[in-house]
Formats: sequence, C-alpha cells, structure tokens
Amino acid sequence: MNKKKKPFLGMPAPLGYVPGLGRGATGFTTRSDIGPARDANDPVDDRHAPPGKRTVGDQMKKNQAADDDDEDLNDTNYDEFNGYAGSLFSSGPYEKDDEEADAIYAALDKRMDERRKERREQREKEEIEKYRMERPKIQQQFSDLKRKLAEVTEEEWLSIPEVGDARNKRQRNPRYEKLTPVPDSFFAKHLQTGENHTSVDPRQTQFGGLNTPYPGGLNTPYPGGMTPGLMTPGTGELDMRKIGQARNTLMDMRLSQVSDSVSGQTVVDPKGYLTDLNSMIPTHGGDINDIKKARLLLKSVRETNPHHPPAWIASARLEEVTGKLQVARNLIMKGTEMCPKSEDVWLEAARLQPGDTAKAVVAQAVRHLPQSVRIYIRAAELETDIRAKKRVLRKALEHVPNSVRLWKAAVELEEPEDARIMLSRAVECCPTSVELWLALARLETYENARKVLNKARENIPTDRHIWITAAKLEEANGNTQMVEKIIDRAITSLRANGVEINREQWIQDAEECDRAGSVATCQAVMRAVIGIGIEEEDRKHTWMEDADSVFMKSVKLEWVQDNIRAAQDLCEEALRHYEDFPKLWMMKGQIEEQKEMMEKAREAYNQGLKKCPHSTPLWLLLSRLEEKIGQLTRARAILEKSRLKNPKNPGLWLESVRLEYRAGLKNIANTLMAKALQECPNSGILWSEAIFLEARPQRRTKSVDALKKCEHDPHVLLAVAKLFWSQRKITKAREWFHRTVKIDSDLGDAWAFFYKFELQHGTEEQQEEVRKRCESAEPRHGELWCAVSKDIANWQKKIGDILRLVAGRIKNTF
Repeated sequence: MNKKKKPFLGMPAPLGYVPGLGRGATGFTTRSDIGPARDANDPVDDRHAPPGKRTVGDQMKKNQAADDDDEDLNDTNYDEFNGYAGSLFSSGPYEKDDEEADAIYAALDKRMDERRKERREQREKEEIEKYRMERPKIQQQFSDLKRKLAEVTEEEWLSIPEVGDARNKRQRNPRYEKLTPVPDSFFAKHLQTGENHTSVDPRQTQFGGLNTPYPGGLNTPYPGGMTPGLMTPGTGELDMRKIGQARNTLMDMRLSQVSDSVSGQTVVDPKGYLTDLNSMIPTHGGDINDIKKARLLLKSVRETNPHHPPAWIASARLEEVTGKLQVARNLIMKGTEMCPKSEDVWLEAARLQPGDTAKAVVAQAVRHLPQSVRIYIRAAELETDIRAKKRVLRKALEHVPNSVRLWKAAVELEEPEDARIMLSRAVECCPTSVELWLALARLETYENARKVLNKARENIPTDRHIWITAAKLEEANGNTQMVEKIIDRAITSLRANGVEINREQWIQDAEECDRAGSVATCQAVMRAVIGIGIEEEDRKHTWMEDADSVFMKSVKLEWVQDNIRAAQDLCEEALRHYEDFPKLWMMKGQIEEQKEMMEKAREAYNQGLKKCPHSTPLWLLLSRLEEKIGQLTRARAILEKSRLKNPKNPGLWLESVRLEYRAGLKNIANTLMAKALQECPNSGILWSEAIFLEARPQRRTKSVDALKKCEHDPHVLLAVAKLFWSQRKITKAREWFHRTVKIDSDLGDAWAFFYKFELQHGTEEQQEEVRKRCESAEPRHGELWCAVSKDIANWQKKIGDILRLVAGRIKNTF
C-alpha cells in the first residue's frame, strides 16, 4: 500500500526561509568569498579605461565630485546650525565644550544686535512712514471727508434717503413684481414629511374644503388640508409655538447670565448648590422632570457624603415643596442620625415635625448639643405656657450662662422685680454687654443705678452710651451741674482708652437726648464735640451748616406737633439767615399746601427755585402742585424749563414721562422716554420705568436691554423681580428680590415690594424674615418709602410700621 504523499513536498520555500536555521546552523563568509582588499593605486577591472579613471582612487574622486554636484540646496533642507549639506563635524558628538562655545557666540550675537537695535528700528520706522505717504490707507484718504461730517445738520441727516429708494418706479411698484408659482413637488414633499395624519376628514371630501366647527361657518376655497403657499400648523417647517418657546428660553438664559454678578460680588453661593434650594426646586406640576433630577442629584449627594448636613436639609425641603411631608420628615430624622452634631439639621427636624413630636426632637437635640443657644431658643418658642418657657430658658442658662441672647429672652418674660434680680446675675455672667448694664440701671433706684453705671464703666471703658446714660440719670434727678462734668470726663476717658471721638455719632446722640427730653445732656454733648475734628479756618462754615440743619429740625418739630403758626415763624426766620437752603423752601411750601393756600405755596416754590435752581425736589413739588390744581400745560412747561437748567437729570425726565402717562398721552410718554434714555443711557430708574411702559410681550426683551446697560442698578433688579411677579413666576421673583435688597439694603421701595410679595405668596416665617431684615437695614431712600416715612403723620412710627404702610399702598398694577 502506497504511503500518502506529504502536502509540503514539492512546494516552494516560504519567503525568508533559511535551511537549518532552526537547529543553529548559520552561514558565514570568508576572505576567499569577497577577495583581498584593494589599494587606491590598484588598477580598475576595466583595462580599457580612459586616463584619469584607471585606478581605484580616481574612481572614488569621481564619485565624490558627483555627490557634490547632487547637493540639495532647497530651503526645506537648510539647517541654521549646519547649513545645506551639513557641517564637517555634523557626524561627530555634540559635547559640553561645543555647547559652551555656542552659548558664547549666541551671547555675542545678541549683544551686537542690541547695539544696532535703535538704529535699525529708526530705519524701519522711516521706511514705514515713507511707505504710508506713498500708499495711504483708505481710512486716511477719507479723513478730510469725515471731518466735514461734523458740519452736517440734523435736518440733512434726516433727509438722507434710505437704502433702496433709488430704485426705479417699476422696481418699487408691487404691481410689476414677478410672481413665481410654487411647484407641486414642494407641496408633495411637505405633505409626505410633515403631517402625521393618515386619513382625510370626510367633510373635506364632501364639501371640497375644511368646515369651521360652528354652523354657518365658511368653507376654505381650496380642496384638501393646505392652501397654496401656506403651511398648516404641524406640517414641519415652521412651528411658531416652538419658536416662541425657544425665544423664552433664550431670554431666561440671558437674564441669568447678566445677573450672575452684581457690584463685584457674586450672588451665588460658591460652596455649592445646596445652600439656596429655592432657586432650583420647581413649584408646579409641569416641572416633574426637574423634580426627578433634583431628587436623584440629592440622593447621590447623601450617598456620597452621608455626614453632610445641607444634603439632608435640601432633600427634606424638596419633598416638602412637592407635597410629600411624611417623606420629608423621615429624611430629616435620618439626617439627625447621620449628623447628630449639626444645629441646622435638628432645627429643620423640629420645624417639620408637629407640636409634641417637635418638642421631643428638640429634647433629643439638647442631649446631643447641650451648648446650642439656638436649640434652647427654639425649645422655648415651642412652649405655649409662660411658666414652661421660663423653665426652659432657666435650664438653658445653667448650661450656657454667658449667652446674652438667652439672658435677654429670659428677662423679657419676668416681672420688673424678678427681672432686676436676673439682670444682677446677668451682668456678672456677661460683664461686657452694654445692653444688660443699661437695662439693670433703668430698673434700679437712683443710688443703685449710679453704682451700676460705675461698675459698667469699669468693665466696659470704651463705650460712650454708659457715660451718656449716667449724664441723663443725673439730669433726671436734678443734678444738672454734674452733667457737664460727666460728659467732659467721658471724652477724656474714652480718648485715654484709645477710642476715636466721632463728631457725627455724638451729635446724633445729642439729638436723641433732645427728643427724650434730656436738654441739659444734649447741650453738654454739643458743647463738648462741636469743635472736634474741624480745622480752625473751617469752623465757621461747618457750624453754619449745623445751624442751618437745630433750624430745619426745629421747624419740623413744631410742624409735627401741629403748631403751624410757630413752624411758619421759625421757617421765615431761618430763611432770612439761610435763603439758599432748599429744604426750608420745601417745608414752607408744603406747610402752605397743607393749609390749602395754593397761591402762597406756588410763591414759596418759585422763590426757592430762584435761590436754588438746581434743586430737583423743588421743581418736582412745583410741577405736582400745578398738576394737582389742573394746570397740566403749566406743569409741562415747568418740567421743560427744569430740564433745560438741569440737563441729564433722570429724576426730571422720569417726572415728565409720568406726567404724560397720567394724562393718558401714552404715545407722548413713550417718545419722552426714548429721549430720556438717549440723554441718560445709564440711568437705572429710567430703564426700570421703561420696562413697564412696554406692552407685556415686549417687557422681557426690554428688561434684558436694561440689565445690559445697568446690570448693577437696584432699580433695574427690582423691576425684573416685579416682572417675574407679574408673570406668576414665584421662585424667580423671590430670587430677584433677594438680589435687590442684597445689592442696596438702603432702598426702602425694594423692601416694601418684597414684603408685599411675601404677604401674597410667602409663609409667615418668610414675611417675618423680610420684616426683621428691613428693620436691621433701616432703609432711608426710595420714592414710595420717603413719601410715607417723611409724612408728618408718621413721624413717630418705627421701620416695621412704615414697611407695612408702604406695602399697603402698593397695588399689583404692573
């Protein structure tokens, strides 16, 4: 039987195969294989070679010359160090001494270049100037014509024809325009790609068009679902609803981008997104996707860092806002387990839990944080019985005896005698609290009060109020001769302890003493500080200004006490000495208006404007007086005159716009507003008014323009907050109100609108927070605020009362 033939037999060997290489058999070469070495003088193999090529050396020289002829001189082959063909030493190693030599040569080249630098630059400059003279720029060629543009009048500018007016009549006349019919393929394309309906309304086939849904309606003149040249909604190319949504989204993005930074300070917490949850939690059902995203985000934060208190607080508030109160309670209680040393988590848990459960939570919090003042205060607030409140606060004082806040809260609940005993202990535990010392002095007898104040001065030698209280105490007990000595000692002692004597603060203290009836103390303080911090040559001028001001306040004092005749006499006397003080003229005119003496009021304002032509309030009072009595034309003329004498004054422009708007002339008001913004382009108060002069669809666009021009102006921020309020975007409106009062806490109008907003859409806690912040800020400015705060009927009202009055006058007409 024949053996089967191997498949590789007879086939060619693979490429690169060397027989025997796998078992170590390698080939080698001997001299006999390559022949002996040849000398340069040996003859070449060609015995018939011409002269010059008969030896090996001649052949090598020929090859070298051929290599030289073939040298590549292309710029891409050029090397700055070795040239085109390389250096003679390019094949050698680049050693350290070579590097040092190259550095020396480079330094020499640089030095030589610096010596010629000035001369070279001068030559280049001259060459450029020469080139520009020969070939000037187009801008320079028309420079003489541009200078002549300054001579063009406004009428010539307005008479310049618009682009396109040069067309001939045939081009301008629409009758001659060429109309190109729409091809059938266009309709077929959109019918196939855009509409999703696969059936035809039977009414279309019956009547040859679309019926209106009401009897007696009109059929469309064309059969089918589309009229020629127009697309029905839903056919794909143009969806106006989506365009509107995209536009609103773009506006929101622009508003957010512009409002990121105000007055150089960020309005977003840089530490994270958990500190201001209200800005990210949606409040209506349409944002269900956002709620899910927020929930997943907060869950991730809790799982990543379970000991981070803001994560648990934010999660609980999210569930609270979405209506899942029990889930919120469960989450925050889990947070108390994970973060037992966090005051904020315990307080949030107490807020979310109902009555008795909240008390149990606070009791548990006290066991974990026995030194927390805030938790003790919250525990006292949860108690409804006075005795229970006292018991909680006394227990708190046992653990935290040096807390002024706890002592004040406890003393407020006690009767005078018990309060005096508690204050005696309080000043021992808190010897640096001026409030506690003064409260104790008020409850003590005359002799004991003197001892208390002496001890207070020993413990707090740097506070002026203790000295002033001591002076008032002596005056109240008839020892007026001691008042002067106490004030003089106060100045000396405070200076010795390094306290700067602020003249304005002491004058304010003197005014408070005067209002409280301590006249001798007021006089002693004024005599002691009237010359402090004033140069000798400036004293007369400064004192005259001060006198101009114990006159204005004296007139106001008589006025608010309804002593009209005495107020008028004082005002007349003051004007004989200080006729260029506008506030006196304003008060005189307002007193006459109050008495319904319109002619005398007009005369007072006119006389004041002759002496003080740059007083904006005087112009406004005179204009409003004329408008009040029905002289609209005269009021308009007064405002025009005021703008001529006080150019670029936003207040006068604003009053002019409002005058026309109140008269029902909205077109004129819009025209005046456009002129006002041209003259005062960066006035926030004008831009804020311009936003609400627009129709509702255009207000958001106008607000974006206002923020671009005045991004840090509180009036513009307030206008944007009111805009969101009018659109029922509660969360955004609250966020912008916060930004407004943060950038300018002195604007009373912002606080009033914020408080009105919280009265309508906020909780009692949010309302109380706004009221407390307003009282702390003590705002003094704002159109609506000043109208109420400076009304003589409200001269004794506090900040909180004024806030309520101003908020009550605000109507949601914007």
